[in-house]
Amino acid sequence: MDAATLTYDTLRFAEFEDFPETSEPVWILGRKYSISTEKDEILSDVASRLWFTYRKNFPAIGGTGPTSDTGWGCMLRCGQMIFAQALVCRHLGRDWRWTQRKTQPDSYFSVLNAFIDRKDSYYSIHQIAQMGVGEGKSIGQWYGPNTVAQVLKKLAVFDTWSALAVHIAMDNTVVMEDVRRLCRDGLPCAGAAALPADPSRHCNGFPAGAELSNRPAPWRPLVLLIPLRLGLTDINEAYVETLKGFFCQTEADFDDWCQHVRKLSLLGGALPMFELVDQQPSHLACPDVLNLSLDSSDVERLERFFDSEDEDFEILSL
Repeated sequence: MDAATLTYDTLRFAEFEDFPETSEPVWILGRKYSISTEKDEILSDVASRLWFTYRKNFPAIGGTGPTSDTGWGCMLRCGQMIFAQALVCRHLGRDWRWTQRKTQPDSYFSVLNAFIDRKDSYYSIHQIAQMGVGEGKSIGQWYGPNTVAQVLKKLAVFDTWSALAVHIAMDNTVVMEDVRRLCRDGLPCAGAAALPADPSRHCNGFPAGAELSNRPAPWRPLVLLIPLRLGLTDINEAYVETLKGFFCQTEADFDDWCQHVRKLSLLGGALPMFELVDQQPSHLACPDVLNLSLDSSDVERLERFFDSEDEDFEILSL
């Protein structure tokens, strides 16, 4: 690949401004650290996250399309990083750390392979761009947060190795009943026209079709996406407490997360980022806004209705 990128590993061993001295804790994806006593642990955690950014000279998307995502792939790469973190937690665990000159497990390379810039990787820039055509985005067009969320949700169906349940909370409302129903469903039928049909080929670190033998689990790990603007140029500090989230590997994790969110809503000074409800509210169950029925094609149209051209999301207030 004829491209140079700055990585977290590079930053770790380069000169950088030291952490500010503060008694406040540092939170990284649900983990709490102390700057005064855990600087190395903080660096190790950050260095172990997967970072995807603009690339060039990858195979042309669709055979004749772009060979670089510079200038239009930023949100697609952000979506990749969200799912990369989910896959790391799913297959390696939150405590996994990348270490120089240490042999990593095969599942680590399988996670990396799922994001390689080629057409037969589950979450590649090629798959995201081509799947986005169905969301009304031409190849090479910039995506907003909701568009990339909808696209990755569709691509996750074919990743039976990870068997993720992806839920996108529309209208800033998390309906617990809907999430539980989704996570308890059996694994979807595998297969995609964009994935390789040749059984001798390997995809994402496994022989094509090998992952189909996995049996459905009682609860599929949840990736919950809530499209929401948290501020204008900076994150509104009122949202900070709610951002200390969790990865819902099990149903118990999801129940704990729901309890945590509800406790935060009772704290003085905390600003809820979204509404957490047990069942579908009546104003969401009826798509009168577009006069649509609830069949699959109309639901997709309804999702795109909420995905405005400039991807604006309202800032919630009390």
